[in-house]
Amino acid sequence: MVTGIGAIMGYGLLKSLRRAEPGITLIGTDIYNDGAGRAWCDAFEQAPLTSSPEYSDWLIKTLDKHQVDILIPGIEQDIHWLSDHREQLSHLKCKIVLNNANLINLSRDKWAMHEELKALNDTCRIPSSLTGTFELLSDLFGLPFLLKPRRSYASKGLVWVKKAEDFEPNAKHLGEHLIAQPIIGSADQEFTVAVFGDGTGNVCASITFQRSLAADGSTAKAWVRSDESLDQTVARLCKHFMPIGPTNLQFRRDENHGWKLLEINPRISSTSSMRTAFGYNEAAMCLEFYLKKRVPVQPSIRKGFAVRYIEDHIVYDRDHF
Repeated sequence: MVTGIGAIMGYGLLKSLRRAEPGITLIGTDIYNDGAGRAWCDAFEQAPLTSSPEYSDWLIKTLDKHQVDILIPGIEQDIHWLSDHREQLSHLKCKIVLNNANLINLSRDKWAMHEELKALNDTCRIPSSLTGTFELLSDLFGLPFLLKPRRSYASKGLVWVKKAEDFEPNAKHLGEHLIAQPIIGSADQEFTVAVFGDGTGNVCASITFQRSLAADGSTAKAWVRSDESLDQTVARLCKHFMPIGPTNLQFRRDENHGWKLLEINPRISSTSSMRTAFGYNEAAMCLEFYLKKRVPVQPSIRKGFAVRYIEDHIVYDRDHF
């Protein structure tokens, strides 16, 4: 069962799972009954909001109804809820694709991750601040600098501060809700790395994309890349954070050709379908790891380039899936 099938990550997962196991039974869920992912699943269940009181009972009943073997959350909210309710769900027969709880908690708050990297004295840490005036922060980080929501993903809520007028309306939110950072490198030097961790600090498999972003923060174009220094940085971080299962690390290369960590997403990312096309099917790895207890090995990665575009799915003779 895959949740959030109306989003890129959700329906990308369905397509990757079908590609790995054509005979698999796929159950999709979403809060909307007309999500695009319904085109690629065998059955669909409309879900309540993850934050609603009825979500727990609905989830358990749905997993039992369809005799689900493995549950893969496809949206951030579901990952957080499932991680917070591990003990409550421990009696379930189905396997749940969930990362290291500590890593999930750190990934929720950019300041918490910053403090963790600072304690490690890791060179990939981006200097950050929870306090300061426009004058102080512009002296510290230069202009323009960024204000980022401490708790967000996919570049949502970024504020580019080019002058005092950009900063002042947001100053009251600095600390509790916003974090200040310098701008690292340029947009054409952004990289996303998928790894599959075994929970002991080892990277079982990985693939690296250089990418450009769409307006919604997802990957619009991606180029398969290989860089030894980035691989070493990823290996060092994984040794410390010990991810379990699919994990996504996002970097920018700075002006000194070093690597700065933008964020770690302890989950399959929205580029999973692109990765599958180049030989890295992390959805299939989940089936092997969680159901068959087989640790994935590095697949052969094809070189190339990917671009996303809008496509139509047509249903004739009725007005619903």
